[in-house]
Formats: sequence, structure tokens, C-alpha cells
Amino acid sequence: MPEQLLARVETCYRQAEAFFGKRFLRPVVSLKLRGQKAGVAYLDENRLRFNTQLYLENKEHFLHQTVAHEVAHLVAHQLFGPRIRPHGKEWQQIMRGVFDLTPARCHQYQVARRKSRRYIYRCECPDRDFAFSARRHALVAKGHRYRCKQCNAPLVHNGQQRFE
Repeated sequence: MPEQLLARVETCYRQAEAFFGKRFLRPVVSLKLRGQKAGVAYLDENRLRFNTQLYLENKEHFLHQTVAHEVAHLVAHQLFGPRIRPHGKEWQQIMRGVFDLTPARCHQYQVARRKSRRYIYRCECPDRDFAFSARRHALVAKGHRYRCKQCNAPLVHNGQQRFE
């Protein structure tokens, strides 16, 4: 676990404690988040997950903004309870008042899309193929049938795959 990230989480909690005059339970923190999200706060579990790749690619902004954003969710939950809106006025007040940050809902980090496997299906039309996702390919294996809208022939897997 990167020490800077844990130190920033602790700093955010100390700021909140100084501001509210109240002690907050520290969360479990992990860097096991993948995909589009930079961070996620699990309110009922008092847990934070951060995206390692986005952290490494956007370290300074991530530490400053994203960590505070997620900590603010847990602090708001502990202060105001489970019925508040995720990016509602309570969360926004913590972002502005405690952390002196703009309460931005979403990050603007560049996220590389991972390549996905496509299964190639053919019909009777010349030079025409259809790239099925893994989910649709699995449906075919379970008996689902698809037809070409032009020639009305059934689409058949030709045994090939490609990555897009």
C-alpha cells in the first residue's frame, strides 16, 4: 500500500476531526479497484477502494482531490446517517468547509479502455461478419439463435476471434 495515499487518508480524517470536534473511525483502505472509477467509498463497511492505475498516472491530483472526495463520503455518512444523497449538500459542505476543495462529482482522468474479445459470426452474405461479445457468444452456446437482417440466414460462429 503506498504510504502517501494512506498518509493523505489520515490527514483528511484529522482535518475532519479538528473541524467537527469529533473522532471518526478509520476505514479499511485498498488499492484493488479497476476500471473507470478512481475511488469508491463503501459506507456501511467503512471501507475505501482506490484504482491503482489511475493513482499512479495522476498521483498529485489523485492524492489531493480523489482521496478527500472518498473520505468525505465516509465522514458525511458517519455524521449525517445513511439517508443523505451521495453528492448532496452534506458531502459538498465537507468538501468545501473541511477540505477547502471544489465538490466535483467525477474525475477527468484519462482511462484506457481494455481490449475485449470478439467472436466472429458469419451469414450467407459475401464479405459480411458480425463480432459478438463474450456474453452474446455464451447465449448462442445456450441455444439462442441470431439471423442476418439482410439474407435472413442464421449467424454461425466461424471459429475465429479478435480483440477490439
